[in-house]
Amino acid sequence: MENFFLYLEGFENILWGYICFPILMILGLYLSYTSNFVQIRKFPTVIKTFLGFFKMRNQNVEGVHPIKAFFAAVGGCVGVGNIVGICTAVQLGGPGALFWIWITAILGMILKYSEVYLGMRYRVKNEVSGGYNGGPMYFLQKVFKTSAVPMIVAGLLCIYGVEVYQFKTVAVSISTNIGGNELLICAIFIGLIFYAASGGVKRVGNISSAIIPVFVVFYVGMGLWVLVNNLGAFPAALGEVFYDAFTGTAISGGLIGASLMKTISEGIRRGCYTGDIAIGYASVIHSESSSTQPQKQASLVIFDVFLDTFMICTTSVMLILVTGIWKEPMPTSMLVQTALGQYFPYMHFFMPFFLFLLGYSTINAYFCVGIKCAEYISPRYGKKVYYAYALIALAIFSFVDPTQAQTVMMLAAGFLLILNCYGIFRLRSEISFDLDDPKATDYDGNDDGDLVPSPVRITI
Repeated sequence: MENFFLYLEGFENILWGYICFPILMILGLYLSYTSNFVQIRKFPTVIKTFLGFFKMRNQNVEGVHPIKAFFAAVGGCVGVGNIVGICTAVQLGGPGALFWIWITAILGMILKYSEVYLGMRYRVKNEVSGGYNGGPMYFLQKVFKTSAVPMIVAGLLCIYGVEVYQFKTVAVSISTNIGGNELLICAIFIGLIFYAASGGVKRVGNISSAIIPVFVVFYVGMGLWVLVNNLGAFPAALGEVFYDAFTGTAISGGLIGASLMKTISEGIRRGCYTGDIAIGYASVIHSESSSTQPQKQASLVIFDVFLDTFMICTTSVMLILVTGIWKEPMPTSMLVQTALGQYFPYMHFFMPFFLFLLGYSTINAYFCVGIKCAEYISPRYGKKVYYAYALIALAIFSFVDPTQAQTVMMLAAGFLLILNCYGIFRLRSEISFDLDDPKATDYDGNDDGDLVPSPVRITI
């Protein structure tokens, strides 16, 4: 089994280092150029749209409130990966990985916007629940003219939807810091996940909207306190980030060229993982929104990636850089906890609590997407089979190393990124980047907010 995972890790390195990295860079730069870098230029408009949705009453009963959909999607991004997974990039690739995480976020904003826009544009009504179904499975039908590729994407999202890495990380953190039987903790955790996901995007959104704001305020606040107390070390740490981004770091061994490739690869893959960039997950969630203007709903993911990467991930990485903890030989899961523990007491209680809240909101969102994809594959049996699969997968991966679980997730994410980016490129002419035009996608043209089917929408 160890040798098997070694082969998988080697394949993962090739997939992300030589295929996913160029695709993300080239397509991200292309869409950014053709949209005049709308993700930067129109960022104030994105914030205005986000705040405006708070004031909107959900008059469309056929869908989830846009803000609830936003928090459900953010719940999947802001998770254990922001505290533990993102630090793996620094341990393996050095401080320069943070620079490439930033680049991934900037280019990823436009890719994520595009996938959500297309998901909204090609979504179909769910005659059973009264809501909507959308995501890459639907817009890729227009690209490939066959159901085979959308089925493959749905299957990969089913694998990605059972978040074995974060499940294992949370279970280990709780049992290590607080004590208790790890199997019992896993069993209770699975029950809570099944409860949340059974309520769909609406219940997941309600849970995430209660968890995420509280976490962001406390975590970023604590991080800023540590950074202020290490202000003298901040310039040197930032200098390391920019210098190592183009030279690599000796910690990964080998030649400088190989080390630089490792730095770039780790930054790109962890940035994609924490931000769920071009994976298709966000497209499925946001497609359930009651909003009738795809460009408005899609613009929320720009703020989503900003919150995820530039606020939370950057806080985590800078914490371990300014304190020098990243050089210590300890498990990745303990890096941020150790850094905060130098300034705050009882972190062995607070960190498992943080990880539980984040892991729970993330796993809920992913699992909800997995259920919808399973129902896409088999409307009759998909949901029941997926519950059984999730139970088996979570139980099995409770006994493996968290890094092995993350390898499985990253392989699924890599293939999803390739297929989704191809679809986005083929449908690029159908994506509107005009965030100021309220009539751009109000299909009946009277600006009354009523959604009428697009003539190109596909129903299966």
